[in-house]
Amino acid sequence: MRDGGKLAYADPDNPYLTDPDTDFEPVESLSAEAAEREARLLREAVREHDHRYYVAADPLVADRTYDALFNRLQELEDAFDLDDESSPTRRVGGEPLDELDTVEHVAPMLSIDQSVEAADVRDFDRRVREAVGEVRYVCEPKFDGLSVEVVYEDGEYVRAATRGDGERGDDVTAQVRTIRSIPLRLRGDYPDFLTVRGEVYMPRDAFQELNRERIEADEEPFANPRNAAVGTLRQLDPSVTADRPLDCFFYDVLDASDVPETQTATLSRLDSWGLRTNDRVESVADIDGAIAYRDELMAAREDLNYEIDGTVIKVDRRDQREQLGETSRSVRWAFAYKFPARSEVTTMTDVVVQVGRTGRLTPVALLDPVDVGGVTVSRASLHNPEEIERLGVNIGDEVRIKRAGDVIPDVEEVVEKHSEGTFDFPEECPVCGSPVNREGPLAYCTGGLTCEAQLVRAVDHYAMRGALDIEGLGGERVEQLVDEGLIEGLPDLYRLERDELSELEGWGKTSADNLVTEIEATKSPELSSFLVGLGIPEVGGSTARNLARAFGSLDAVMDASVEELEEVEDVGPTVAEKIREFFDTESNRKAIAEMRSLGVEPETAETAGGDELDGLTFVFTGSLAVTRGDAQELVQAHGANATSSVSGNTDYLVIGDNPGQSKRDDAAANDVPVLDEDEFAELLAEKGIEYPPE
Repeated sequence: MRDGGKLAYADPDNPYLTDPDTDFEPVESLSAEAAEREARLLREAVREHDHRYYVAADPLVADRTYDALFNRLQELEDAFDLDDESSPTRRVGGEPLDELDTVEHVAPMLSIDQSVEAADVRDFDRRVREAVGEVRYVCEPKFDGLSVEVVYEDGEYVRAATRGDGERGDDVTAQVRTIRSIPLRLRGDYPDFLTVRGEVYMPRDAFQELNRERIEADEEPFANPRNAAVGTLRQLDPSVTADRPLDCFFYDVLDASDVPETQTATLSRLDSWGLRTNDRVESVADIDGAIAYRDELMAAREDLNYEIDGTVIKVDRRDQREQLGETSRSVRWAFAYKFPARSEVTTMTDVVVQVGRTGRLTPVALLDPVDVGGVTVSRASLHNPEEIERLGVNIGDEVRIKRAGDVIPDVEEVVEKHSEGTFDFPEECPVCGSPVNREGPLAYCTGGLTCEAQLVRAVDHYAMRGALDIEGLGGERVEQLVDEGLIEGLPDLYRLERDELSELEGWGKTSADNLVTEIEATKSPELSSFLVGLGIPEVGGSTARNLARAFGSLDAVMDASVEELEEVEDVGPTVAEKIREFFDTESNRKAIAEMRSLGVEPETAETAGGDELDGLTFVFTGSLAVTRGDAQELVQAHGANATSSVSGNTDYLVIGDNPGQSKRDDAAANDVPVLDEDEFAELLAEKGIEYPPE
């Protein structure tokens, strides 16, 4: 049966649905036309069987029958070269990838605020009602998996990406294609363009079986189902992903040519399109109902075959969501009411003190292994020396372990003392022997980059994606280079030679040449990337970009006073002091000077302060000549505002390739002018602003 040219459901006269044991004619006896018709019917049948098995949990055929249909389809496609990107046979994997590309999301994937306290949930409800009046909520399980964006065009699966930083994520199109509960072609009356958000996870029973197999194969087991799902989805070889049991729940429409008006309608539409939703979702009349839902779900969590760590409470009506809006980080129309941490009692057998990139010493408790909520825990954080003193804990004590957020275990309390006194925190660094300084509750090694542990982490941080992005320079290779004495500080990266690298164990001329070439390419980095790479405490990507826009050059940042630093967006007194302290440290200034003498010179950034676009508000959608984040930064540098949603306050919607339909609809509803990229460039040129920037 067809509906407006779209596949509504598999043809009810399809013999592979009504009589799946139909005998197959020999492939060699088929004409091309007959083979193409049979392949079409088989694809429809296999899609329907996939949906009934993986989504509806109501299979029509036995596994052996399904396998026979699938194998016949694959045989026909191979014999007659029948190419169909949405064929179920595309799920078996694909060519291994060299790396995961980064792609920009169709719409931002924002986070939500969260708490374990009912008082915070009621505060959320009060803020919502003050803004929009009476409201209904939809309550959903908060899945402990990996959030993904999945894009469909004309009902066909075209792309998938991880959440990443909310604006862009890793392209996992090939990997997600292998998950059988995710349709490669939508069902029913689907929109022409659709971007949905879901959570990829590994079922608990499948996780246990996978770990059993890994242990039998003498491989390291996964720590928990979430780690297993993340590691599986980020496999460079999609066939590995295909061999592991991932599943997915969908719960939101990020963008579409027809966006449902409520969350209740959204979930119903997702289900009608063949996108699996969760059966424990409930609509409630008020916040008391939401709190009761959370308590009931918490009591039932052990009976579920998937990990959850709380409840997500969402405003049902989309127009009320738009009134509430969002911050740069999170939406104001949803709140996560988390479950309290799971806990168990065990014995602390030892304490090891780890040294971080900034020299901070972190004590870690070694434990008699204990099962905490289905995960075997043998290590837990003690955080810092002050926490050890507060707990009064020592080796041999019986302690209560909790998993904060159901992921990171820490020591909650001493249940029974079996030792004298409290663990003596070391006065010397366990790695380099330098004196340890106490700063409030924390302890730091004073060895700086002379401490091997700090050096390895500093170089690894410098080379990471988001900083200098030096491909081929991961943690193990950094450790090897430090151990071999080839790196004693960041400047030594730029002294590495091909011949000495190629002689190391595990290296060859090609890998040595590639690394030297990669490092050479970082000699003129973006200022913000270089600032991130230096590892300045409290300075991540966003703060580094703000510093670059505010000061323009490395020298200006290095010489800025605390007062000048505090004027930068997102830089408060504490961060300003950390930045000033970093650049006042003689060894840091010496390292930077040495790197510059070796040819490293960050590019000058365009500084903020221009007012050519003062008072204007832009929204961007689709793929542009630059990333959406760069476009936002450009207009902000010239006095404009950049937001992620269209409203009556928006002056221009700028659209690139494959733009989202909902923003265009909002622009039409609010009489907001729409510019394509050429028109946007002309507008900026009239103001004396170059686009795209060099």
